[in-house]
Amino acid sequence: MDDTYVDKGLENVVAAETRLSSIDGEAGELVIGGFPLAELAANATFEETVFLLWNDRLPTADELDDLRDDLREHRAISDETRNLLREAADRGQSAMDALRMGAASATLARTDGESPERDALVAVAQLPTAAATYWRYRTGEEPLDPRSDLGHAANYLYMLTGEEPSDAATRGLETYLNTVVDHGLNASTFAARAIVSTESDVVSAVTGAVGSLKGPLHGGAPGPVLDMLFDVRDTGDPEGYVEETLDAGERLMGFGHRVYRVRDPRAEVLSAAAERFYADDGDEAFFEFAREFEETAVDVLAERRPDLTLQTNVEFYTAVLLNGIGVPRDLFTPTFGVARVGGWTAHCLEQLEDNRIVRPRARYVGETGRTWTPVENR
Repeated sequence: MDDTYVDKGLENVVAAETRLSSIDGEAGELVIGGFPLAELAANATFEETVFLLWNDRLPTADELDDLRDDLREHRAISDETRNLLREAADRGQSAMDALRMGAASATLARTDGESPERDALVAVAQLPTAAATYWRYRTGEEPLDPRSDLGHAANYLYMLTGEEPSDAATRGLETYLNTVVDHGLNASTFAARAIVSTESDVVSAVTGAVGSLKGPLHGGAPGPVLDMLFDVRDTGDPEGYVEETLDAGERLMGFGHRVYRVRDPRAEVLSAAAERFYADDGDEAFFEFAREFEETAVDVLAERRPDLTLQTNVEFYTAVLLNGIGVPRDLFTPTFGVARVGGWTAHCLEQLEDNRIVRPRARYVGETGRTWTPVENR
């Protein structure tokens, strides 16, 4: 009998050493590249955060300019990718299906050679273009070429809306991208590291990670959070909604997390970012309603489920913030991917520094001792 310990979900298995992020679920702390999340997310540009993850330090001014130039140079997608995204939109494929297709074809137009570092650059640069191109086709509009005079976050919003975003919207998105860029060895990041550990290419690893993120158990809840908030705002009965949801045995979207036993530190950062945005450039009444709903939900959850610690998670204020700055609801999860590709690529590069193929074991629980029976005798 095989008495090997089985940890389903690998929750307690340490499969890698990383310098990229550290999570303390009990204390509610997240460190990105050595920086407390709140400090990095609210101050850095996304380009600075990506450089930090790739190089383990912040860039100098010249290095930051060079990275921005490199990203701008690689933002454009190939005609073949554009046609693929048009077809996906015409056939009604989901936004995450389209993002997976865009990721997989990111190197079709490669003209500058292949290396893990170059593939990482291409993936980070092109995922926003792929998401925006798909969305423009889906809404019956022609896609927009990337603008070289805009930073990474501002350009994404421009390609979605056709309008140059406000400073408040750009800062709001910048903070969001930084907040969710990396989060330990989550499902999509593990998928990316496992793929690249075979010495496959970084673009293949990113494509696999997008496939993992597509699953509703990983990246699919911010949209339903927004739907919930709109429904409750219309009924005007937050407490009644929470009670009815719990009575039906359903999950209350935006609350509870597998790792955190206190309020998700990302929710803390994004709620502050949302408050700043809505004060400058948004519907303050909606933000105040969302905050009141959060308070009500946390109180009811504590009363109804005192055995669990069900606090606000990142998805709640992701929905509030992204809705405010103009990201369509159906692009919430793809926009998560636009951010997380910075972490995925950093993990790929880190894996390759001291690579060992990811090869866990499985315990066999099937039948033994079977004998073959010809088909005519079965």
